[in-house]
Amino acid sequence: MTDSIVDVAGVSVGHFTDTRRPTGCTVVLVPDGAVCGVDVRGAAPGTRETELLSPLNAVEQVHAVLLAGGSAFGLDAAGGVMRWLEERGIGVQVGPARVPIVPAAILFDLWVGDARIRPDAAAGHAACESASRDTPAQGNVGAGAGASVGKLFGIERAMKGGIGSASVTVGGVTVGALVAVNALGDVIDPATGQPIAGARTMDGRGLQGTMASLLRGELPVPFQPGSATTIGVIATDAQLTKAQANKIAQMAHDGLARSINPVHTMGDGDALFALGTGAAGRTASTTLLGALAAEVTARAVVNAVRAARCLAGPGLPELPSLHELQVS
Repeated sequence: MTDSIVDVAGVSVGHFTDTRRPTGCTVVLVPDGAVCGVDVRGAAPGTRETELLSPLNAVEQVHAVLLAGGSAFGLDAAGGVMRWLEERGIGVQVGPARVPIVPAAILFDLWVGDARIRPDAAAGHAACESASRDTPAQGNVGAGAGASVGKLFGIERAMKGGIGSASVTVGGVTVGALVAVNALGDVIDPATGQPIAGARTMDGRGLQGTMASLLRGELPVPFQPGSATTIGVIATDAQLTKAQANKIAQMAHDGLARSINPVHTMGDGDALFALGTGAAGRTASTTLLGALAAEVTARAVVNAVRAARCLAGPGLPELPSLHELQVS
């Protein structure tokens, strides 16, 4: 067991990281097909193929889910994932063609470096080429490469976010999560209820505590909608219906609420997908799976910022990680 989403049979993960900015994308491949649901809670989402995932609509399985930086531009990377799948004959048979189904969500990381550099179709294809069932890298990679957290008081007081993963197995069924953490709010350790990464004090040497500051009357700086966003994928090897997958995605947002505060703001486009590969050959209670989904989502968020490292350099905002604050 790797304590990551690849512990779910049928799932592999690949990152593409563009170090020029940095930015990147991450693909969760399920080439044998998986039932998929989605729940969008943030007020400024950037997504693709989410309506298809409604239980009311026709297509029953997807073949990959893409998470990308680059704001709405990053949705282009899904075209590269489609091309990679098509090259391998993977997709839904529609007349003479096979059409890969690739839902996607993006986060806003254009604060970091040259905003003209963002994931494109080539980046999505490269992420697929790198995909494997090895333990996926976490922190400053893929969709988490340019991620930051704690931005309600300005990017100059923010910290480095990233991408993280976690998994748990209960009763012969595994649930895993992969989350790219780019929140306006602070990241909270659910074990203590205390922030571990987020808005820094004016001198930059400690954590401000965003909610405590708001309660004291300190007002956030104006932010444009869509300037942050936490996105992720939950997967299980249990057999699911589309209705169950959508409910599990909904319940998984409780994990974001435990580990990010505030969350689902007007500046965040928070979206979570839920996949069911069915590889365990068994069903499980939707309540149980949803509860486990929330747990691994919260753990993945914490793992993302614990794996992150400082971002600094010419033309970049200084974004320390929690490691630098602990050292100082």
